[in-house]
Amino acid sequence: MSLFFRFARALPGILFVLHGDVCFAQGVADDALRDERAPYWADRWRGWHFYEEPPAGEEPPEPPPPDVAAPPAAPQIPELAEFEHLKKTLEDTRNIAIMRPTEENVRRYMELEAGVVARASYFADVARRVAWATPALDPTLQGRPVNAKALEVFERRQLDERAASVAALGRDHVLFFFYRSDCPYCHAFAPTLVSFQSRHGIQVVAVSLDGGPMPGFPEARPDNGIAAALEVEQVPAVFLANPFSRKIMPIGFGVLSESQLLERIAIVSSPQGEAMLPGLIQHLALP
Repeated sequence: MSLFFRFARALPGILFVLHGDVCFAQGVADDALRDERAPYWADRWRGWHFYEEPPAGEEPPEPPPPDVAAPPAAPQIPELAEFEHLKKTLEDTRNIAIMRPTEENVRRYMELEAGVVARASYFADVARRVAWATPALDPTLQGRPVNAKALEVFERRQLDERAASVAALGRDHVLFFFYRSDCPYCHAFAPTLVSFQSRHGIQVVAVSLDGGPMPGFPEARPDNGIAAALEVEQVPAVFLANPFSRKIMPIGFGVLSESQLLERIAIVSSPQGEAMLPGLIQHLALP
C-alpha cells in the first residue's frame, strides 16, 4: 500500500478508478478537455481552495453597501414594561414553586398571585362603573336584556315586529307544509300552522308525500316531485316560497311553535339572512 500511495503522490494528475480487477487511468489534460467550463475538474488534485489567495490582477469583490440605519426604537410605555415584568415574575415564581414546593416558595407565589387577582378585581370594578355611566358600553343594554321586566318588553316588541314582517310577506309568499298522513308529528304540527295562517295572513300550502289527507288542510296537494327536488326526507317540513320569483328556502323541520315560525321566517327572509346562506335558496317551478 505504501508503494501505491507514493506512486499516486508522484503523479497527482492521474485519477485511478477501480472496477473489479480492471484499473483505468485518466490524466488531468483529459479532464480539462472533457469539460472546459468546469475548472475544478481540471485541477481537482489541488483539493478545495478555501484558503487560497485570489489570482493576481483580479479585483476583490466590492463589499455590499451598508444597510440603511434603522429608525430608533420607540420608547416602551412604562405600564407595558411593568405588566411584562409582573407577568414574567409571576410565571417564574410559579415554576419555582412547582419544581421546589417549599413553604417559602409556595407562599411567595401565593402572595404574588393574590396581588395580581386584586389588580384584576379593581379593574373589573372600574370597568363596571364606566359601563354604568356610558350606555354605549353597557352590555346589559345591548341586544337581549337580562332584566326580567325589560326582557318581557323586549320579547313583546320583537314578536310584534316579526308579526308585521310576516304579514307583509303574506302578500307575495306562501308556506309549503310537507307531510305524510301516517306521521304523528305532522298531525301535531298541523293545528299550529292552521292558527299561524289565520293569525298572520300568510297562506299555508300543504303537500302530501303519500297522498293521504291532513285535518285542517282539505285542499292538500299530492306531491308532484317538488319534495325530491328540495330533498325533503324528513317531515314535517316547512319552506318559504315566492311563487312569482320561484324562490324557495327552508324554514325548518320537525314540530315548531308559532314564535319559532315567526323568528325563522323573519330572519330567513331578511336581506342579511339571504346573504348569509345563499346556497340554501333554490329556484323551482312551484305547483
